[in-house]
Amino acid sequence: MSPITTRAAVLRASGVARPYADSRPLSIETVTIDPPGPGEVLVAVKAAGLCHSDLSVINGDRPRPLPMALGHEAAGVIEALGDGIDDLAIGDHVAMVFMPSCGHCNPCAEGRPALCEPGAAANGRGELLAGGRRIRAGGEALNHHLGCSAFAERAVVSRRSLVKIDPALSFEEAALFGCAVLTGVGAVVNTAGVRAGQSVVVVGLGGVGLASVLGALACGASPVVAVDLSEDKLALARTLGPVSTVNATDPDAIDQVRALTGGGADVAVEMAGSVRALEAAWRMTRRGGMTVTAGLPPPDAALPVNVVSLVGEERTLKGSYIGTCVPSRDIPRYVALYRQGRLPVDRLMSGTIPLDDINVGFDRLHAGDVVRLVVTF
Repeated sequence: MSPITTRAAVLRASGVARPYADSRPLSIETVTIDPPGPGEVLVAVKAAGLCHSDLSVINGDRPRPLPMALGHEAAGVIEALGDGIDDLAIGDHVAMVFMPSCGHCNPCAEGRPALCEPGAAANGRGELLAGGRRIRAGGEALNHHLGCSAFAERAVVSRRSLVKIDPALSFEEAALFGCAVLTGVGAVVNTAGVRAGQSVVVVGLGGVGLASVLGALACGASPVVAVDLSEDKLALARTLGPVSTVNATDPDAIDQVRALTGGGADVAVEMAGSVRALEAAWRMTRRGGMTVTAGLPPPDAALPVNVVSLVGEERTLKGSYIGTCVPSRDIPRYVALYRQGRLPVDRLMSGTIPLDDINVGFDRLHAGDVVRLVVTF
């Protein structure tokens, strides 16, 4: 198979000035992709969501090796298979998962593929799971973004980065299951293990945070409280089900949440990527409760914790990466809940844009006036 030519959004420098519509940190370039090697797949990308994890690479909060072809939340159709793949076929619909799992390291053997050690190392180097890079621009190798590089018409990815999905699901909806839904719903279902009747507060209502609200409602949590700075996002949260809301700008926001939950939530989930938000979530958690964070602030951010409260109140502070998920298990489950009307993921979509408008899309995401914009191809 000959190398493949395609268009992709490439980041060559982070931390450029906003608005991105003017500075254009993402350049739409014609790149060349190597054919899929053993254990790899060529995917025709059909939809890719704009996530704050992408934005944090663009603005420099999350350093990644550059230049990089960006994008990690996507769905598409298989166009070609490398050697050694017998459980997928050309024409299958797939969702991408931004942490490939080798299946052999200690975390994978323990049923925790989200913590795959070779997968994390490959992502950190900007390579695919098998090692090396498959994208070039003018002879220059480009780094892969979390093994996906999905802001492109086509992508070569590891088989371990893909989950086969129901072809009846629209690509725009399917894309969200690989990141927003896995991370948000998984933090509630898997990491926190929320049970029916427990109280849950979610701080930060981006796509992942609103997915956590959906997950809490699907678990039968009560009450469910949503906290954010944006009245528009709080209004959207209220349309998802029996959800109480608190504006984080209110001076007594923490007291309001504690009153709504009878002294503090059984589980508080922080999805804002802010130490201040995590501190607030900690204070919103009851004695004996659990505070879960999947937000990713800059690497040098630190959280001061009162150790006496941690011990004397038997608190739990827990991180959640990709919702502590097993993608091959959880994505089909969450899709089934969506089909049943119990996980209305489509409510998180703010609209679709073409690839050429991606910089404008990230301006809108930064401004907070969208939840999930999806690039369609």
